Amino acid sequence: MKSKLKVLMIAPTPFFADRGCHVRIYEEIRALQEFGCEVVLCTYHIGRDMEGVKTERIINIPWYKKLEAGPSWQKPFLDILLLIKSFSIARRFKPDIIHAHLHEGAFIGRFISQWFGVPLLFDYQGSMTAEMADHEFLKKEGLFFRFLRRLEKWVDMGAKIIVPSSSGSAEQLASEFHIPQVKVKVVTDGVDTDIFRPGYPVDDLRKRLGIPERRKVVAYLGLLNEYQGVDLLLTSVGDVIKKLPDTHFLVMGYPDVEKYKEMADKLGVAANITFTGRIDYGEAPIYLCLGDIAVSAKLSKSEANGKVYNYMAAGLPTVCFDTPVNREILRDTGIYAEFGNRESLANRMVDLLSDEERLARLKKCVRERAVEELSWRKAGEKFIAIYNEILRS
Repeated sequence: MKSKLKVLMIAPTPFFADRGCHVRIYEEIRALQEFGCEVVLCTYHIGRDMEGVKTERIINIPWYKKLEAGPSWQKPFLDILLLIKSFSIARRFKPDIIHAHLHEGAFIGRFISQWFGVPLLFDYQGSMTAEMADHEFLKKEGLFFRFLRRLEKWVDMGAKIIVPSSSGSAEQLASEFHIPQVKVKVVTDGVDTDIFRPGYPVDDLRKRLGIPERRKVVAYLGLLNEYQGVDLLLTSVGDVIKKLPDTHFLVMGYPDVEKYKEMADKLGVAANITFTGRIDYGEAPIYLCLGDIAVSAKLSKSEANGKVYNYMAAGLPTVCFDTPVNREILRDTGIYAEFGNRESLANRMVDLLSDEERLARLKKCVRERAVEELSWRKAGEKFIAIYNEILRS
């Protein structure tokens, strides 16, 4: 095998925009670089350049400024431009591997792979059509939905190897799209435990955010939308503070901050919630140290849940819904609520905040699991092994 692999990574997204998909891309690149890979990333025109990441962007499209996740009718135009850019970079860079993120990236990657005779790895983060339906962008079982479902399978089949970020996604590929198991290699998300850790000083930050000193803090970090369970989370706040009035919720993320502030006002819980807006990924470890526990109410049973890794590394016991993905990450360190049940979610938060001994034990357990088993370096080792397997075949 070559001592230094050249990897062309294709990401049809406004990288970097401080959200989960982008964190996976960024941390994968860093891990691959540690193992000597040369990585070039092709992506959209908007987003923040990250130090150490060689980034090639499409031409500027001034009217497209969407940073948040979710489908858009304008994206196909951007993806045509990304195909042209990726083709140009591949011709010059001469990669050994095409590493594509998201289905649009794998669609582009399939053409680049066939033209240049370079194997394609598809970094799979969930079903494209399922996400579009969850965002109410498509109606399930409609004609266009069925067409895109077939296109999705065609994209899946074009990859030499598909790498989902959870076992649930691997099962979805087998059961819904009939992808042979030999083509699927799971590589879960990870976390940099040297950066995400307990112990950052937060007194000044707490004062700046106006969080009262005596309150225990429940932290949420992620996108603010219904799909991530934020609506359900806010409706559970009232149930928690009825039993534990000195509980405060720190809601970190974007978009639609004003929408959720208005919702909190209408629910009568605004005094117990601080909305920070978008948090720079570099500052996220400090903000997480404000929390006593963390929460994720994501309404998906198969997609990855990358925020939980960061919670764990920061030493935050985590309340979440009982799904295979969350079980895979947290195992016996998680606090599990009935899926989609607001009352159950609130009760699990109350139970955990009320039990100091359990809280202290779980803080230690989640941190230890993150350090010992969930590092990005381990993910990098798995990708290198997969690359070598592809190139040998």
